[in-house]
Amino acid sequence: MANTYTISDLAKEFDLTTRAIRFYEDMGLLQPERSGPGGRNRVYSHRDRTRLKLTLRAKRLGLSLTEAKDLIDMYDSPRDTVPQLKKFLIVLAGHRQELEAQMAELQATLDEVKTHEKEAKALLAKAGKGAG
Repeated sequence: MANTYTISDLAKEFDLTTRAIRFYEDMGLLQPERSGPGGRNRVYSHRDRTRLKLTLRAKRLGLSLTEAKDLIDMYDSPRDTVPQLKKFLIVLAGHRQELEAQMAELQATLDEVKTHEKEAKALLAKAGKGAG
């Protein structure tokens, strides 16, 4: 029998709340089997675990859950991987551009802070000389 996981197993392994895992399930990223009375217990497969891992990696890269799902679904299908890789590169290029723009904005803000610090220190030194 293949490895199976409970929602608690996955929550602990990936440091998530069970609510977050249920949300990913609602988004269609995970599709656990149901067992127990009334199908109340979720049973996650190795495939679900892998999809959760990929979802979290995509989130770290800045992808939306919809983008993550689209990419993961593409990898799930055994078709030619060239279109999948091309789409992945397009998505990554877009996110790289966003991150580079954010980094440029942060650098400009940091430069501005440094300028104000320098001016404040100069004024403080000047004020200190006048008080002596």
